[in-house]
Amino acid sequence: MSWKILATPGTIAGIGSESADFMRKNSCTVAIAKPFRAQSAAELRPLLAGIQAVYAGTDEFSAELLASPEAADLRIISRWGVGYERIDVEAATAHGIVIAYTPGMLDEAVADYTFALLLGIARRIHAAHATMSAGEWAPEWGHDVHGKTLGIIGCGRIGTAVARRAAGFNLRVLACDPTPNEAAKKLGVEFVPLNSLLSQSDFVSLHAAVTPKTKGLIGEAQLKQMKPDAYLINTARGALVDEAALARVLNAGGIAGAAVDSFVEEPLLKEHPFRTAKNLLLAPHQAAFSNETGRKVSAACSQAIVDLMHGKRPKMVLNPEVFDSPQLRAKLN
Repeated sequence: MSWKILATPGTIAGIGSESADFMRKNSCTVAIAKPFRAQSAAELRPLLAGIQAVYAGTDEFSAELLASPEAADLRIISRWGVGYERIDVEAATAHGIVIAYTPGMLDEAVADYTFALLLGIARRIHAAHATMSAGEWAPEWGHDVHGKTLGIIGCGRIGTAVARRAAGFNLRVLACDPTPNEAAKKLGVEFVPLNSLLSQSDFVSLHAAVTPKTKGLIGEAQLKQMKPDAYLINTARGALVDEAALARVLNAGGIAGAAVDSFVEEPLLKEHPFRTAKNLLLAPHQAAFSNETGRKVSAACSQAIVDLMHGKRPKMVLNPEVFDSPQLRAKLN
């Protein structure tokens, strides 16, 4: 048995190269999409002909795409990561397509990086580096982190991991989440409404999933509720924030700064207002990009494909009900 795999994330050629070798050793053919970036449904469509599995990034799998003749052989979408807002899960299940993903594997790496951004923007490390690189000597005045208040919007696995790190800085931690979790409560996290979190927090960190309710959750009105010396950190999804509004508020000095690792459109457009916004630390969606985590997630992503090819259920499946469907395209042992 041999499957043809389409790989879209750049990890397959770097930190995840061993996962590509693993699939090839299991008689798979690996086709690599270039350039490495999230593919739109229109871009994916011609690439899917004859493909049984996609080793996927944040690509768009619309209902129309999944119903297309080109996707007729597709049996599994194995997502490198946890976000699935660009996959029509209902349509995939209806067509008997398994969606595998890697929940829990990215939590610690993203939490580490969140704190790196928080410290970097608060203490103006990026600005000091830029002036030093330019041959100047201009120390930057930032803000203390210890003893302040951190607001976490979306306090699931990653948000809770961030709260654990906050304890070391003696931070008071507030959280806003429709389903408060006990693990966070045991850490002393206080669950409050969004308005209270925004008005009280010195640092606001986003860790929510994108849904119709959370899209554009942080707009100009919400930013104006924040303290003028507060900071916004986004290592979740760009669509949670009205990007134009954030740029305007930063340029007007409405908040002290922001650190952003995720954007509505990626790569970030050259003419994007973030390029010239004040007090903004930008990163290219790399919160999960640690060597150790990258290898672990890549291995899990490829293992899910090989398992299904051999008739085994992958360990982490987003739509397990598909296995009870007569439409299931893969054959199980």
